[in-house]
Amino acid sequence: MSTTIETTRATLIDTAEFTGRLFIDGEWVAAGGGELASVAPATGETIATVGIASPADVARAAEGAARAQREWAATPHPVRAAVLRRAAQLWEEHADEIMGWNIREVGAIPPLAGFALHVTAAECYEAAQLPSAPLGSILSSEEPRLSLAQQVPVGVVGVISPFNVPLILGIRAVAPALALGNAVLLKPDPRTVVTGGVSMVRIFEEAGLPSGLLQLVPGGAEVGEAIVADPNVRVIAFTGSTRAGRIVGELAGRHLKRAHLELGGNSAFIVREDADVDQAVNLATWGSYLHQGQICMTVGRHIVHESLYEEYVSKLAAKADSMHVGDPAAGQVHLGPLIDEVQRDRVHTLVQDAVAQGAQLRAGGSYDGLFYRPTVLAGTPADAAAYHEEVFGPVASVVSYGTDDEAVELAASTEYGLSLGIVSRDVMTALSMAHRIPTGIVHINDQTVNDEANAPFGGVGASGTGSRHGGAQANIDAFTETRWITVRREPGQYPL
Repeated sequence: MSTTIETTRATLIDTAEFTGRLFIDGEWVAAGGGELASVAPATGETIATVGIASPADVARAAEGAARAQREWAATPHPVRAAVLRRAAQLWEEHADEIMGWNIREVGAIPPLAGFALHVTAAECYEAAQLPSAPLGSILSSEEPRLSLAQQVPVGVVGVISPFNVPLILGIRAVAPALALGNAVLLKPDPRTVVTGGVSMVRIFEEAGLPSGLLQLVPGGAEVGEAIVADPNVRVIAFTGSTRAGRIVGELAGRHLKRAHLELGGNSAFIVREDADVDQAVNLATWGSYLHQGQICMTVGRHIVHESLYEEYVSKLAAKADSMHVGDPAAGQVHLGPLIDEVQRDRVHTLVQDAVAQGAQLRAGGSYDGLFYRPTVLAGTPADAAAYHEEVFGPVASVVSYGTDDEAVELAASTEYGLSLGIVSRDVMTALSMAHRIPTGIVHINDQTVNDEANAPFGGVGASGTGSRHGGAQANIDAFTETRWITVRREPGQYPL
């Protein structure tokens, strides 16, 4: 298997190369599912035309991936590590170009687009360490034999990534899966195929990844279902809504496959009575409004001590009113557009319904096109959907509490369990409170939106199946199978 690394070309992404096509077995081929316009949400401009896979395309890609994977798994670990290191370098070298696509296609503001590139490169650097990591252990045995537990590649991994942060949420599965000797079928959201798909296959192509190991098959639910059902695909890494995740998990179970599900969230942000309000509002603004709230870790529920409540609401509303919403490609803004009209209308309906149920609209609640104003709802009823569901928009619901026990009860009263933030001068009390609130991630004196390539990431309950990303152990567990091996010097003797 050749892993020759050629000099990268100056422009990584050429629309003429991939228009209406898929990347299968190292070539751009005609898409069986037709074409789809990639539209900049800020302007409505068509910026690319991407190919959409058919179930037949998925089957072809999976077969090619299975063939390529066998040789890749046998490739010496320094070779696999070198490809991942080179990919990391290429993300950095082409950062400006890829950021441009992220800003236009996804609607990310430049600071978020830059952060996504940073984490994406870091994921590849972290993954480059996996090929040489210990992949097994020696077991004790009551028999006269050598007993081993070995971690072996699963084969082909299906990665289904969403629109909101397509680079990070794709690469965190793609990179470790490849590093550990697997092949990957990548299905990015059809609205963000260039950022979340084309850029990835081009980076790895330039990095010297052999053909067939990373197949690009964008599409909707039909394509996702074909990936999950294909017999060549053994593990699914899905990031998306809880509703869709339940469907993926059920289908994977029917086909006796592991599905790693990173799903929705409605993160709580507790502000204790000893907190500094200005510091808490600074954290809350970032946690609720970064990327227009289109992040699974977004602060959805602000749970504020009653002695600070009115000051907190007033200052958060003033901050929201001061923020600039607009096209992130045209100039400096705090918030860009929501991804499409369907999402905008859903957000607006949740806000209007909450107000009708008794919430006070203290800021926002309006939009111009896909640009939704940062919104503050005070005293949102617990049964309002804007409070107990994932909004996926720039909406902060603020409620008050009297005691720490009440704050814990409010924070824990949700089906979600992704991220939690607590602001307090008494960090040990805050940590004690966190132990009583089921979440996969906790940040004391910080907001809920954090990500590092070497840190475990995942949620519990309706937020997913636990930490299956971040850190060597999580990735090894996610993308390998455990094989028991015994070796005897002489054949064993049995009484029958």
